[in-house]
Amino acid sequence: MTLYKGPFVCTGCALLCDDIAAEIQDNRIIRVDTACRKGVSRIKGCSSPMSCMVNGKAVDIDTAIKEAAMILKSSKHPLIFGHGNCTLETQKKTIELARKIYAHIDDTSSFCQGPLIEAILNEKLPTCTLEEVRHKADVVIFWGADPSNSHPRHLSMYSYFPRGKERQRGWEEDRTAITIDIRKSDTAALCGDKFYEIPINGDSEFINALFSALSNKVPKTSFNMDPKKILELANILKKSDFGVIFAGLGMVYSLDSLEPLLRLINKLNETSKFYLIPMVGQYNMRGFDHTLFKETGYINRVYFGREKIEHGPQHSIIELINNNVVDAALIIGSDPLASLPGEIAKKLANIPLITIDPCNNLTSQRSKVTISSALSGVECAGTAIRMDGVEVTLKQIIETDRFSDEQIIKQIMGKI
Repeated sequence: MTLYKGPFVCTGCALLCDDIAAEIQDNRIIRVDTACRKGVSRIKGCSSPMSCMVNGKAVDIDTAIKEAAMILKSSKHPLIFGHGNCTLETQKKTIELARKIYAHIDDTSSFCQGPLIEAILNEKLPTCTLEEVRHKADVVIFWGADPSNSHPRHLSMYSYFPRGKERQRGWEEDRTAITIDIRKSDTAALCGDKFYEIPINGDSEFINALFSALSNKVPKTSFNMDPKKILELANILKKSDFGVIFAGLGMVYSLDSLEPLLRLINKLNETSKFYLIPMVGQYNMRGFDHTLFKETGYINRVYFGREKIEHGPQHSIIELINNNVVDAALIIGSDPLASLPGEIAKKLANIPLITIDPCNNLTSQRSKVTISSALSGVECAGTAIRMDGVEVTLKQIIETDRFSDEQIIKQIMGKI
């Protein structure tokens, strides 16, 4: 029997598009409608599904869970890392597990958009929802971001092309798109002459020049950008009714601190309304930051010590591994061996690793224990937080006999 079901939420990225339909035959998804190429790939499942293994040998899930529990129980300094592709329910359980075994806990925001999310949660940066962008924004800035490739439906769903309640003529007529980047990306090409090319690590200098222009001073840069072009940009921003900066990794990695950005946002809000949304990649990375923030007041880099909770850069995965602190690691919803710097990844691969994931990846190939889990938003339900901070409910699309991440963490806790 063939069934056509929907709407579902796509967990291909942190946009969490909620208008997805799927054609299902014999409990298999044979067609996905509305989703982008990343979403279709995610929803249709793994090309290489993971199985339960201990020391490279296939085992049943109970054996894998027992071995994982034994490794964590005997570890003096365990690390729990990942969480970006897990539900809120799973994240809450991993934090509970970290408390129980006195573990370090961290996620990918530790070396990407964490500072932006932390500033938003501490109300230092103003933010808004994607729906507000669609209906109200007349100026959108893609700063160090290329959503045409990283979030393929971003422009059509929310930020550029759609007609909104207050922007009924849509792009070009009612909405101005600007790209600030080190190269002419596909998104920058759409912005035409509203593309501002800056050198690598030139973001702070460009912010200072733009600040000068907003203050009615002649802007200067060492990379000789035409001052008239920066003054033109400042004029557009001053006249904006509702502006949004979509901040990508290009901006985050360039800035030594958020101080220049905070100063710029405050300056913009003297004459306009400007907001910032971080261009989060993994579908629930922001969810982990929100969850840990509620529990501890911190978004990442936390150590649940026996006497107190500690926080700081010394508790990031990079520093922990580099300084040979941790002696075992539980990796869930992430692939750190594929994303960490080479020398750090080599060190991480040399300690006992436990990977919980639906799909094989580089980290699972080097893990002592692998536990196959259900694919969130496809084989199990839950909740997640979208890139703009809005909580979204995930539905189950097909049945599976695989445990969810949350169920696996519960069982590991029960055996420690």
